[in-house]
Amino acid sequence: MEEQLDNIPRHVAIIMDGNGRWAKKRGSIRLSGHKAGAETLLRVLDYCEKYKVQYLSVYAFSTENWSRPKAEVDGLMSLLGNFLRNREEELIEAKCRFRVMGRKEGLSESLQKLISKVEASTKGFERQLIVCLNYGGRAELLDAAKKLAEDAVRGDIDPQSLTEEKFGSYLYLPDVPDPDLIIRTSGEFRLSNFLLWEAAYSELYVTPVLWPDFSEEDFLLALKDFAKRTRKFGAITEDTTNK
Repeated sequence: MEEQLDNIPRHVAIIMDGNGRWAKKRGSIRLSGHKAGAETLLRVLDYCEKYKVQYLSVYAFSTENWSRPKAEVDGLMSLLGNFLRNREEELIEAKCRFRVMGRKEGLSESLQKLISKVEASTKGFERQLIVCLNYGGRAELLDAAKKLAEDAVRGDIDPQSLTEEKFGSYLYLPDVPDPDLIIRTSGEFRLSNFLLWEAAYSELYVTPVLWPDFSEEDFLLALKDFAKRTRKFGAITEDTTNK
């Protein structure tokens, strides 16, 4: 019997950490961990459909990850390309929109074309998989500030009238709601430059489980933990136990 849950987050974001450690524990190369992690992502996408999570964002490759060994970087990009070529029809059948969030211009031309193809073929669907690729929270804010400055110089916007809502419209995917829940695997307690603006009031959940081992049970534990939280968004809720 399928478990019924209350207060399901609309948007779950995941920092998929631990692929390298998973591979090292098995005496294998880091890329084998990334391959196993890609399979985990497909499973988690199914969990999101099962438990009615509309948006899934995953931190796949940061702006800082270019400093990793070339073989690892090339392997990661190849994995993404294979994912898009092999899973496009599955995404369409699942009615799941694929989007990339980040600096696409830093990617190879062939990968950019492949991303654009799958983004176009899945554009009409409400459920979304958002892959943060060549992404950094600081880079996103910097790019938003540059676009805002350009509009201000042209006279399209008065900086004195700027609001948080208006600034948010300059971010990479302004139509996507902020994540309700951010999950980080492998036990590290930091955001690592992930969704710095959008995560302002997200609930955080850290698990020691390495990403390739992340199971449906682990996902359920995160959802149940979220369901117990009281989200105040900076306000004060009535507390009769402590005056």
